[in-house]
Amino acid sequence: MTKWFGRRLIGGDGRIEQRNMSWNMLGSFLYALASMVLTIAVIQIVGEDEGGIFSFAYSTFGQHMFMVAYFGMRPFHITDTGQRYYFGEYLRLRILTCLGAVSFGFFYVLANDYSFVKGATIFLMVCYKVIDGFADVYEAEFQRDGRLYLTGKSNTFRTLLSVGVFLGFLTGTGNLVLSSAAAVAAQAAGVLLFNVSVIGLLPQVIWKRRRGRIGRLLRENLVLFLSVILDFYVFSAAKYAIEANMADRWQAVFSAIFMPTSVINLVAGFVIRPYITKLSGQWADRDAAFAGTVGRLSAVIAALSAAALLGAWFLGIPVLSLLYPNIAYALASCRVPLLLIILGGACNAYVNLFYYSLIIMQEQKRIFLGYVLAALVAAVLSSPCVRAGGLLGGAFSYLLLMTFLAACFGLMTLWFYKKEKRG
Repeated sequence: MTKWFGRRLIGGDGRIEQRNMSWNMLGSFLYALASMVLTIAVIQIVGEDEGGIFSFAYSTFGQHMFMVAYFGMRPFHITDTGQRYYFGEYLRLRILTCLGAVSFGFFYVLANDYSFVKGATIFLMVCYKVIDGFADVYEAEFQRDGRLYLTGKSNTFRTLLSVGVFLGFLTGTGNLVLSSAAAVAAQAAGVLLFNVSVIGLLPQVIWKRRRGRIGRLLRENLVLFLSVILDFYVFSAAKYAIEANMADRWQAVFSAIFMPTSVINLVAGFVIRPYITKLSGQWADRDAAFAGTVGRLSAVIAALSAAALLGAWFLGIPVLSLLYPNIAYALASCRVPLLLIILGGACNAYVNLFYYSLIIMQEQKRIFLGYVLAALVAAVLSSPCVRAGGLLGGAFSYLLLMTFLAACFGLMTLWFYKKEKRG
């Protein structure tokens, strides 16, 4: 039965490129949409206090544990077309990182004086996100085989299944913990249905594990892993500060005004990623057009950011109040924090552009240094800003951190470009 289902998912070999593009776009869109839909639903069904708990559990700490499970390996895995490492080796390391993420999440909950609902919800969302990170190793292997559409199908169907089950249970029971447990079970079933049932039918997959290769794979990805962890900490430092210093309901409000940054990053990603191959070629050929391409992408990001700020000034709070009617009373005074967060989101789009530029220049160690500096600033800055200014302080700290990181990576990119030009 599972083989029959797997074959239906794989389909034939026709129109691979078209299927890769369409399924990947659909899967990415639904995956990005899920966070907003779930947070809105929880706030509306069980209130802003539990909505704030869920938002932190799903989008902040749970997502951070996803990063631990993910280990930053996706770019390495999908570009390993020569099979320096076998799928069996990637899978074994991913099992270890997932166990590490779940263990850390468990002890994090124990170390904090949370209520049962908050502690259980956070831990269950850690499990949900870690299963998502486990699925990623299968999806990376699909992409390495040139079948990105299978990754898109997995993202699409797993998201629909787990979100549908969660919303069904939440609507029927009003119990956040029970609904979270049901979502975890659905996520696990989704991995079995849309990943495990398929991987065994792909003939090029090598399940063998060679002595010493898993440790070597870990070492090769360690700096990238630490960079990803620090990057997400810097991105989420304001949310961690709000969780530590304010009531849960304010986490729900901050998540609502933070939502537009996800849209900005999604759009910026669609703008930047198609140019990565072109930029790589220009840098390899020492083509002077490299700077022009980066400049044009920077101008596009600036134009999109200006449009987002203009829209947020006139429509931001009214639209968010329609989406989150239960917290409209709190959103009414959040126009300035919203604008600061959108500016921070624009700076984060520049961070991504300069990040890819530095990767192309093969300056990964400098990227890691930038993240270390930004993380130190975040640790010192975020909580005092939130204690002093509440949500406004959180939004301001987010803008400062994104500005710092964008300036850091931008100056690095300019320095190495000029150095190469002189050479």
